[in-house]
Amino acid sequence: MTIEQILAAKVNEAVTKHYEVEAPTIEFQPTRKDFEGDITLVVFPMLKQIKTNPAQLAENIGSYLKEEVIEVADYNVVKGFLNIVISDAYYINFFNQIKDRSDFGVLLPQSDASGIMIEYSSPNTNKPLHLGHIRNNLLGFSVAEILKAAGNTVHKVQVINDRGIHICKSMVAWQKFGNEETPESAGLKGDKLVGNYYVKFDQEYKKEIAELKEQGKSEDEAKAEAPIFVEAQQMLRNWEANDPEVVKLWSTMNQWVYDGFEKTYDSLGVDFDKNYYESETYLLGKDNVMKGLEDGVFYQKPDGSVWIDLSDEGLDEKIVLRSDGTAVYMTQDIGTAIQRFADFDINQMVYTVGNEQEYHFKVLFLILKKLGYDWADALYHLSYGMVDLPSGKMKSREGTVVDADDLIKEMTETARTISEDLGKLDGYSDSEKEELYRIIGLGALKYYILKVDPRKRILFNPEESVDFQGNTGPFIQYTYARIQSILRKADFDTTASLSEDFKFHEKEKELIKQLQLFPETIALAADNHSPALIANYTYELVKSFNSFYQNVQILGIDDEAEKVFRVQLSGTVASVIKSAFKLLGIEVPERM
Repeated sequence: MTIEQILAAKVNEAVTKHYEVEAPTIEFQPTRKDFEGDITLVVFPMLKQIKTNPAQLAENIGSYLKEEVIEVADYNVVKGFLNIVISDAYYINFFNQIKDRSDFGVLLPQSDASGIMIEYSSPNTNKPLHLGHIRNNLLGFSVAEILKAAGNTVHKVQVINDRGIHICKSMVAWQKFGNEETPESAGLKGDKLVGNYYVKFDQEYKKEIAELKEQGKSEDEAKAEAPIFVEAQQMLRNWEANDPEVVKLWSTMNQWVYDGFEKTYDSLGVDFDKNYYESETYLLGKDNVMKGLEDGVFYQKPDGSVWIDLSDEGLDEKIVLRSDGTAVYMTQDIGTAIQRFADFDINQMVYTVGNEQEYHFKVLFLILKKLGYDWADALYHLSYGMVDLPSGKMKSREGTVVDADDLIKEMTETARTISEDLGKLDGYSDSEKEELYRIIGLGALKYYILKVDPRKRILFNPEESVDFQGNTGPFIQYTYARIQSILRKADFDTTASLSEDFKFHEKEKELIKQLQLFPETIALAADNHSPALIANYTYELVKSFNSFYQNVQILGIDDEAEKVFRVQLSGTVASVIKSAFKLLGIEVPERM
């Protein structure tokens, strides 16, 4: 039980004793640095139900806590705030319990915990992964790790969009201009090779549109009649008819892309428990729609198309089946959701998808609810903002995206340049340096993206992210490495527990109070699906450690108990940094 939980129960007892009512909302916050105390109870919200003077209410609660709660050493009242002083004995006991725990703050899967599925990445097989995919992957992976740390069983999946006109565009361009080129012959990752042909298609398509317009065609006519586009449409029809040659080419080129994706995922450090493929799911949902039509959830228009009217829910009409009986994206998303709940023992699902799809998911969740699936209430759209660059918005078909592999490489090179300029790598072998550059570069990239609230748009600046000062990944990694250096120099027994009469330096106590916040930060991050809470907690912990490091000596002191404790405290901070960064998918170096 946390100190806040202990205090909350006793606050309720105090209110009941003095005012014969149960305490309303109990709100705690850290005590401001200019007042004495560790935890502050804000009494103003209680005044809605308890008609009394705020100072008197605080005084009554404070005197009761001091008398009844052994952990409360003292208290003071400042207007409507009750500042509570927690005894050193409580912090001594807390630290002795966590100092040797590498898993502090992390829960094992609970037997009654719900299974949760996280969908992320979900790329198209006509182009490589880009900067937008990086934010998606980092968010999805980190949220999965945070939910696991909060005691849940988590399943990570992606749906690979491997069919449709965009895939056929790359295939047609490769047939016309590829000369049997392969990833091996070109010396390119397969996803990059296929992406090049997607760009090539767009270039040729624009030429043909311009030629047709010169012949007197309108813009719309030219776009619809351009020969290369007509070929792509016919190829899609042939694929859907299971034409052997088209299916063989489709399988070959998609495998090139799958192989390329795997290399990128490996570089990013993300993984999946199962891949779903749109080519296997695009027919799902049709039976559910027809059943919903029978049950009156959907209605049919005279042309045979099937719709749902959500205007009573403040939305709009939405098509779920075309007049020719073919599925739309909504149809297959309905079917895929139902299939996933059949495939896995889950009752929650999180979709990591950009905020431009918010309307789509509102409609999807509502349709599933109307179809009678109670688990629809536990579906969540992890909606995130786009990632911009100083140069502007990216466009895949024009080839102006920031390729994920290129960005990872650039981050490593940026880390190399800055590290060499700082000149702190004497004694490292070349291979050790390369590994360090990779860890720093990727850590910078991941932290820069994950420290921002998912809902906010990001302007990504690679050089700014690799700064060794401020709220950055490398700054935190450097602090971790500094602590490892301290631990290596501590050539004495550091296993002794704190004695009951130990007296803290104020910087030591501040650091312990910051460590205390880690478990509840994990829980809060899980509830909010927000890695940013973990990232910024870690930064605050590191700032607190650096203040401690600058204000007290760790190794160069005579008092043996003090020296042992400060080494233990440093090691515990390092352990929490490592645990927190693991939740973000970030590695920490032992030396820097």
